Amino acid sequence: MSLRFVLDPDLTAELREQLLSLWVDVTNAGGAVGFVAPVTAADVLGIAGPTFAAIADGPDRLLVAYDGERPVGMLIFADNRFHLKTHWCVLKRVMVHPDTQGRGHGYALMREAERLGRAMGWEALHVTVRGGLGLERFYERLGYREVGRLPGALRVAPGDDRDEIFMWLDLAAPAATSRPGTA
Repeated sequence: MSLRFVLDPDLTAELREQLLSLWVDVTNAGGAVGFVAPVTAADVLGIAGPTFAAIADGPDRLLVAYDGERPVGMLIFADNRFHLKTHWCVLKRVMVHPDTQGRGHGYALMREAERLGRAMGWEALHVTVRGGLGLERFYERLGYREVGRLPGALRVAPGDDRDEIFMWLDLAAPAATSRPGTA
C-alpha cells in the first residue's frame, strides 16, 4: 500500500496517542529521535507535550505519513523563531515506524518534506543527526550535505558521546531524482 501524507492534521487526542506510541516504538528500536532506549510513553511525553503544543498553537507544522489509517511516519517543520532565518526550515523528529523499515517509507517521507518545503517557499531544509548510526548516508542519498558537526555533543551514555551532524538540503537546486539505495 502506498503512503498517504497529511500536512497539519487535526491533533486529536487519538492522533497524539498514536504519535506518542510511534515515538516510543522508534526510540526503543534504536531510533535517534531525542531519547535513548528504553523509554516509556511517560518518558517521551515530557518532550512530546510541548512539541504537540507548538504544532497545535503554531508556529510548527506536522507532516504525518499514513499506511491506511495507521500513522507510520512523521516529521515536524520547526519554525526557526528568528526573522533572519525565515527562508529555511529545520526538520525535527523525523521517524518511521520500525516495523515498516525497508519499504522506502523514510525516503518517501523526506521527498514529501522536500516537495512541501519548495511549495512553502523555503530555500533550504536542515536536519541534525546523531553520529555513530550512519544516518548521514541516508540523508546524503536524498541530496543533503554535511555542513558541520559538534564533536561529542550528544551524550547517549556515560563514555558514549556522539557527534551532532548538521545536514543541509539546498531547495534552490533541482530536486534530486535518486531512488532508495542509490547515490
